[in-house]
Amino acid sequence: MAPKRSESGGGSKRSIAESTPDSSPERTTKKAKPSEPKAVFSIFDNPAKPSTSRSPVTWHTPLGQHKTCQHGTYLTPPSRPKVAAFDLDGTLIEPKSGAKFAKDHMDWRWWGLHVLKKLKQAHEDGFSIVVLSNQSQAHRKATIGTANIEEWKKKIGLVASAFGDVPFRILAANAKDEFRKPMIGMWDAVEEVLRNDGVEIDHASSFFVGDAAGRPGDHSSADRKLADNAGIRFYVPEEYFNGRPQHLPPLKGFHPRTLPSHLPLFTPSSSPLFPSPPVPEIVLFVGPPSAGKTTFFRKHFAPLKYQHVNQDTLKTKTKCLQMVEQVIQAGQGAVVDNTNRDKKTRKDYMVLAEKLGVPVRCLQFNVSVALAYHNNLFRAFCLPTDHPDHGRREFLPYSIYAGFANQMEEPELAEGFKEIRKINWVFEGTDEERKRWNRWLEL
Repeated sequence: MAPKRSESGGGSKRSIAESTPDSSPERTTKKAKPSEPKAVFSIFDNPAKPSTSRSPVTWHTPLGQHKTCQHGTYLTPPSRPKVAAFDLDGTLIEPKSGAKFAKDHMDWRWWGLHVLKKLKQAHEDGFSIVVLSNQSQAHRKATIGTANIEEWKKKIGLVASAFGDVPFRILAANAKDEFRKPMIGMWDAVEEVLRNDGVEIDHASSFFVGDAAGRPGDHSSADRKLADNAGIRFYVPEEYFNGRPQHLPPLKGFHPRTLPSHLPLFTPSSSPLFPSPPVPEIVLFVGPPSAGKTTFFRKHFAPLKYQHVNQDTLKTKTKCLQMVEQVIQAGQGAVVDNTNRDKKTRKDYMVLAEKLGVPVRCLQFNVSVALAYHNNLFRAFCLPTDHPDHGRREFLPYSIYAGFANQMEEPELAEGFKEIRKINWVFEGTDEERKRWNRWLEL
């Protein structure tokens, strides 16, 4: 049974394992024989296969489009509504050498005296035992082969043997993608496994235990944020295993809940967004990638027959200028959907507008770099499987957004704009899409 959550108290993050006898096995036990899975789930390509004949863990086909999430089972984990999920390193085990990272597959011991007892108790109390671990270093080293991942699997085999008769499921994210905590891909996979067995997770009773809680000295807050994303309780190891209540500081980083609500779509809003009657004009969008510029065009400008001009499509700025000129000469409006981050970039369109005798308006998207990068992660990794862009949006590195911020020059009327309006961010999508967007998204 999970301990009652407390928001008060103290306690050091230091493990008590220095006084814990070495409980890591020196060889694989023979009592735990790999069990065949009850069904082949939709997230698997092939039936489970043991990685070696001696391993007590059955390793399934890695999950994801690029096979970046290892998935294994020990014995036959029961599908139960209540889930007790645990981080691995720094929570269940730690290097017995005292080093920051394990030197080899033998370099491990239980994090503390009570870990195994609490795991057994959770199993007896009717919980499904699940281990969720970030192991990107193993994947990175394995780019020239699979040796490092196999070394890690050997360690998991030893850990599993020490579990005794407690069955568990383990998932390990090997890359920076939708599976890496606090991204929710591994939790989604667990939900799918149970759902295929006709079981829905009881979120009110389920919990996650991890050492990455955003405390001073913690390497991150990924574990705590994953629990928040999944809608389940969170405990640090000191509290769950040793019964020492912990005070956790506020989480840092960007979350959509910090955004202001009920903003107007654009400001100033005292006049309509579009001229009446329509006139040929050039509209420059200004804003970072993933600010919703193209979506805004499709919803508001395309129905009025404005033409979309985008350098990602046309490849060069010269072609963009040529297309704008053709559109204006045809008596239509042109929307330049690029970042248009500095005055030098925008000036070429001002010169063209003066030549053609048409006005230029600026729509500046009021989207911070943090929000834009969040949207980038959502589009690349979190869209529902039935979304038309699922798996099609490219992930952009943070350096692109930082580069935009460093080079951004605020648009001014003195550049020649007829007007400058700010477009406020308003999420548009289904309830399921909003749920997925309204989470901690980090890599």
